[in-house]
Amino acid sequence: MEMAAVTKGAELVNLAVRDRIYQPNEKIGEVFFPLDCVLSIVTRMKDGNAIEVGTIGREGCSAIPLLLGATTTANESYCQVGGAAIKIDADVFQSLRGNPKFSHLLDRYVQAYVNMLGQLAACNRLHNVYERCARWLLMTQDRVGTNEIGLTHEYLAMMLGTQRSGVTIAAGTLQQAGFISYARGVITILDREGLEGASCECYEVAREQFGGLMRSTNEHF
Repeated sequence: MEMAAVTKGAELVNLAVRDRIYQPNEKIGEVFFPLDCVLSIVTRMKDGNAIEVGTIGREGCSAIPLLLGATTTANESYCQVGGAAIKIDADVFQSLRGNPKFSHLLDRYVQAYVNMLGQLAACNRLHNVYERCARWLLMTQDRVGTNEIGLTHEYLAMMLGTQRSGVTIAAGTLQQAGFISYARGVITILDREGLEGASCECYEVAREQFGGLMRSTNEHF
C-alpha cells in the first residue's frame, strides 16, 4: 500500500530482523508501511511456543488493530525479513484516515487481510508443509523483491506452524528439485516457475486478494 501523500512526521527507517513493531497489551504508538521488508504477527503461548498468525509486506501496514478500533492487541509483531519501511506516529496515522481516498484504501486492505487469514487457516489445516513452504517463499519474494531471503529453518518452522524437522525435509526437497538453494541462513530462489508449481492454490489466492500489489514486484524475476 502506498501512502496517499508524504506527510509531516513520516520517517524512512531500516528495520532489522527481530526489531519490535508492537508488543502484547501495550499501546501501539507507531505505524509501519513496509517497502521491501516483511513484518510478522505472532501469537505466543504460555509455554513460550509461538506461531505466526499473519504477515505484512508492501501491500499493507502494521495498523490492523488500530483500523479495527483498538489501541492494543494480544499479539506481538516484529520484523521478519529486514528492509526499509515508512514509519509514522499512530496519532498522525489516525488523522490521515480523514482522507477519503486513503481511508478507502485502508478499508480494502483490511478486507483483503481478513480474507487472507481465513485462506491461510484452511491452508495450514489442509495443505502439507512442502506446499506451504513454497507458498511462503513465493509470497516473501514478492514482498522483498529479491531472490535471496535471509532465514533459518527454526524461524521458518515457527512461521509455518510445524516442527523444524518438517521444514528441513520440505526445504531439502525443494532444494533437490532445483527450485531453491539454502546455505548459511540464506534461501535463494533459483526456479520461480518450479516453486509456483510446488505451491498450493493459496499463493494465487493471496495475489488476487491484494489486487496485484504483490505481483508487481516480481516482474523482473
